[in-house]
Amino acid sequence: MVVGDIATGTEVLVVGAGPGGYVAAIRAAQNGLDTTLVDKEAYGGSCLNHGCIPSKAFISATDVAHDARNAEEMGVHADPVVDVAAMQDWKEGVVNQLTGGVEKLCKANGVNLVQGEATFVDDSSVRIAHGGEGQGSESINFEHAIIATGSRPIQVPGFEFTADPVWSSRDALAIDDAPDSLVVVGAGYIGMELSTVFAKLGVDVTVVEMLDGVLPGYEDDVSRVVKKRAEALGIEFNFGEAASGWEETENGIVVATENEDGEESTYDAEKVLVAVGRQPVSESLDPENAGVELTENGFIETDDQTRTNVENIFAVGDVAGEPMLAHKASKEGIVAAEVIAGEPAALDQQAVPAAVFTDPEIATVGMTEAEAEEAGFEPKVGQFPFRANGRSLTTGESEGFVRIVAEAQAGFILGAQIVGPEASELIAELALAVEMGATLEDVASTIHTHPTLAEAVMEAAENADDQAIHTLNR
Repeated sequence: MVVGDIATGTEVLVVGAGPGGYVAAIRAAQNGLDTTLVDKEAYGGSCLNHGCIPSKAFISATDVAHDARNAEEMGVHADPVVDVAAMQDWKEGVVNQLTGGVEKLCKANGVNLVQGEATFVDDSSVRIAHGGEGQGSESINFEHAIIATGSRPIQVPGFEFTADPVWSSRDALAIDDAPDSLVVVGAGYIGMELSTVFAKLGVDVTVVEMLDGVLPGYEDDVSRVVKKRAEALGIEFNFGEAASGWEETENGIVVATENEDGEESTYDAEKVLVAVGRQPVSESLDPENAGVELTENGFIETDDQTRTNVENIFAVGDVAGEPMLAHKASKEGIVAAEVIAGEPAALDQQAVPAAVFTDPEIATVGMTEAEAEEAGFEPKVGQFPFRANGRSLTTGESEGFVRIVAEAQAGFILGAQIVGPEASELIAELALAVEMGATLEDVASTIHTHPTLAEAVMEAAENADDQAIHTLNR
């Protein structure tokens, strides 16, 4: 303890107030534990403040403008004017409502809130440095700690985010005006979501990607639908190229890339957005002081109860490794809190759904056909195209499909892939099917409301058994 520190104690200390941390804190408090939640920024973490929510707000707003501008086929003719500053104000209102709600929920459940940056002193205490001149610090002793410090954007050498024309995803979501042109480094889910947003704002977007396609990790026929739509929006793709540097010009900047043969290319732009992934925020905690071990990449390994190698210290969310998903973090936070409270909790979910909010959306859960084969299953696959779905056609969004992967003998659903309208919502039914051990027959025999997009899920299940009505069976 530093002389002059104020020392307090708590049963459960949670470091990080994102979807993993604040959920853990609330559940711990609900279980009657004295709980303290520490964060150096706004409550809600990167997800609510600088990631999931702001990006979806911009996606929704730009979709409205784009759809209105391209609805002539429906007999609607419009040329909307987009006020980016007003869009930013609206987005901030959404964010403030949610983060304010998180703070109120924490207080209402009896969580002690502390603003500041935590570092471990040992395995039972942390020092909290409060921001601002003269704010000082304090020490907190704990019985149990939950690390929920999340992740941050990865920086590419030579493209430090401190340089004015170089944007992180956080910078891109804080704009008051759109640039005329933008180079996006990375065609993963963040790069593709934001490329689409800026293209719909009328920005000239060029994407450079080291690999040979968009959205690595997704099946080709899934990512191909998104790439085709992106190209229709005017987005230019350059694959097999790594960003190597940039320099200022009279009209903006020029971004240089290099392929595996050493050949260089250059792209003029006003700004460059680096979206090559995220890395855990862990070193700043001084975890070694508490005996917490980090992997080579800075992640904290945990067991199925989210416990680290130190008995009384847990880790949840992005800092605990892939998949880096807010809903996975929240589930882990609940488990950590319940384990500390003495409940028989553990991570036992069969699969974690994931969604990409591109145009159109992608959502997946469980195994692909190839993964099912590799795991030793004999897979049976059913697929239904949105172009054969009545509700899809009435929305003007008919690209993509629903695909269900099942075990051939008993029909147990192993996974699903959806690319198309509202995929992020439709995946919930199939995530439940995987989790509860439902069969193709369970889904196919459930009456789905007509006319809805969800009927495509039912017919994909029917198609796997050669029983689909509104598409040809395989």
